[in-house]
Amino acid sequence: MGDQQTVANMTTQPKILIVDDSRMVRASLTKQLRNRFQIREEADGEAGWEALLVDPSLQCVLTDLGMPRLDGFGLLERIRSSKVPRISELPVIIISGDEDDVARERALKLGANDFASKGAGCAELTARLESLMHLVEARHELAVSRNALAAQTPVDPVSGLATPSYLNLNAEQQLSLARRHMGDISVMVVDIDHYDQLVEWHGHHVAELITRKLSKILATKVRREDTVTQISGARFAVLSPSTELLGCCAFAMRLQRAMEKLVMTYRDERIRITMTIGVSSSLNDNVQGVEELIEIAAQRVQQGVDAGGNRIVGDQGEVDYAVIELYLKQTVSIDHVLLQLKIGTANEAMERIPDIARALLPLLELLEERLKCGLSLAKLKDYVRQTSAGDKLRGAAERLNVG
Repeated sequence: MGDQQTVANMTTQPKILIVDDSRMVRASLTKQLRNRFQIREEADGEAGWEALLVDPSLQCVLTDLGMPRLDGFGLLERIRSSKVPRISELPVIIISGDEDDVARERALKLGANDFASKGAGCAELTARLESLMHLVEARHELAVSRNALAAQTPVDPVSGLATPSYLNLNAEQQLSLARRHMGDISVMVVDIDHYDQLVEWHGHHVAELITRKLSKILATKVRREDTVTQISGARFAVLSPSTELLGCCAFAMRLQRAMEKLVMTYRDERIRITMTIGVSSSLNDNVQGVEELIEIAAQRVQQGVDAGGNRIVGDQGEVDYAVIELYLKQTVSIDHVLLQLKIGTANEAMERIPDIARALLPLLELLEERLKCGLSLAKLKDYVRQTSAGDKLRGAAERLNVG
């Protein structure tokens, strides 16, 4: 019976990983902690990393800094950059020897939670571990509550932006509406350039301040009908109904300028931020669903990042002011067309027939819907579809050698 009770207690004890190349240090720590925790020992950072990958029961890491193969800094960096939340969110305590302030500062920037002296007593070390365990548990409960709340509300309670689930729902509705009325819907995916480097140089808390600042800028720059959400730490998405691709690119350029003017100061160091933005639209990319539209924009972000970052990428490659200006010059003016007809220069107006048809179609659809006057718009819709603005944009891009 006593043995059964011991096994039951062990299964409920938190499990921690001790990583140190000194067998004596590992043995000393294990002796201090084994009554309150399950222990796993590894002799260097590489072995510690492999243990984290295969053992999901580990809940905390105690690691030395100076070790062969992979040192404590390298192990800490791998943990914090892991794509697996179970690993990236683990609390890490540095087993401190005689490290100087520079080493401690570097460990903090990489995401260390605490430091413990190798000579610390059992009570002190246990208290530090249990405090961190309670913090992790509280964060987990908060994340669960936040996810549950996000499923029931359109607004993320932390960022103040739309939740990803609401953006997808709203986007599907907007896309369906755009199809019915031959309209367009655009998506912009925004990535903060060199975000991992920001975390490495300045720490997670500074990087989070930068993402919050971008959240506020996006929230104040978009139109009321646009929807903004934070997809991940350094990535945002903006849904813009009734907006064609180049209109979305023009907004992306305004956003870039706003970020270029932003200078943050941390410990007397000036931090400047740039962004890479991918843009897609339902008409130009001929997509069937919102996820595909977002994925195309995300792929274009990657193209921009591979080209060096700080770029806006559309369906024909990088978009700059020359493309936008050419597009604006080509935008049809119905008033100008009517004037041409009045003064007898109809042939000049005929050269712009594709643009005129596209500009007038929404108005004609509205008139037919409200007045029921028998307008037959099927052939006009087919004509507009075949001579869409996407063809014009592709031609402009080719003339400017954008790609």
